[in-house]
Amino acid sequence: MVKRNFQSHVIKIYCMKCKTLLYRYRKEGQGHLVKCYKDGIIGDNTKGNLRCPKCKQLFAREAVYHNRQANKIIQGKVYVER
Repeated sequence: MVKRNFQSHVIKIYCMKCKTLLYRYRKEGQGHLVKCYKDGIIGDNTKGNLRCPKCKQLFAREAVYHNRQANKIIQGKVYVER
């Protein structure tokens, strides 16, 4: 993982529909969750699939930001807990 000069903290990302844990993620900064960089995902309960393992709802799309692979979160499909 690349060392960044951002303050980071670990969050848990859940499916909004069925409340299943999707990711444990090291979030950089304090803003809203817009994207998850793949190198910041600590625990992936989806096994790389961008659908919820329980209800099969699509919650993200693949993207590239600042030359880093990321999953762009679809608004309203997930919620976050610290």
